[in-house]
Amino acid sequence: MATGTDPQATTPAPADSGTAPHGVHSASRAAIPGRHLRSDRWWLSPAITAAGLFAFIVYSTWRAFAGDDYYAEPYVSPFYSPCVAQNCVPMKGGANWEIFGAWWGLSPALLILIFPLGFRLTCYYYRKAYYRGFWASPPACAVAEPRAKYTGETRFPLILQNIHRYFFYFAVIVAGILTYDTVLGFRDEHGRWGHMGLGTLVLLANIALIWAYTLSCHSCRHIVGGRLKHFSRHPVRYRLWGWVSGLNARHMQLAWASLISVAVADFYVYLVASGAFDDPRFF
Repeated sequence: MATGTDPQATTPAPADSGTAPHGVHSASRAAIPGRHLRSDRWWLSPAITAAGLFAFIVYSTWRAFAGDDYYAEPYVSPFYSPCVAQNCVPMKGGANWEIFGAWWGLSPALLILIFPLGFRLTCYYYRKAYYRGFWASPPACAVAEPRAKYTGETRFPLILQNIHRYFFYFAVIVAGILTYDTVLGFRDEHGRWGHMGLGTLVLLANIALIWAYTLSCHSCRHIVGGRLKHFSRHPVRYRLWGWVSGLNARHMQLAWASLISVAVADFYVYLVASGAFDDPRFF
């Protein structure tokens, strides 16, 4: 190799450690003094990722615990639908299901956000994003992580990432309900049909991105075309698999776009519901 290093040389473990060298300093690795040989700004990408995700965490936490200003007929925030608590604001014709009794006194968003949040937390792309951005596991290609031992997703709590396929089914249900909410957006503030405002377009863009992100999921791709030995015998599933694969190739972009759109949709409803902004009507 042209690295100018002795592959058998190692950095010895401290005398009092009682352990052999491991990781990037194991006997089978080249003896490179630094953690990497990269000269570019490799830290920039994980830093931007961490900043973006942290900003969304702060915003969504505030809105989830607020418990108000999430409904302005006919618009409902995607953070609060379906609303399954008794303390929900009555939504005319909306997904207002009082499954939980009066004992629930916290924000109703906390009862439903666990499903879309669980889907995103276990998503293959988001794993990469927050593993690199927050846990530095690893922070970038060819940059070693700062841990002595790597167990991956074989131990608690990261082994729970394997339930992603089950969160996918819940995500589809939630997306279906948000689609219904978007249809209700073609009413006016009195419940009359045949109207459209700026909020309708905001909800339309949001649900389109949510569906695109959900269907681009690796689990969806496997469900559609997995475990088939002969695509020729399943032309319909093959066509669907090809379509989902096209979305899957843009999974990262769709993940970010849908994350931004759901925050924008919630904030728009918040502005209208709080009286800070009047929803302009096109017809």
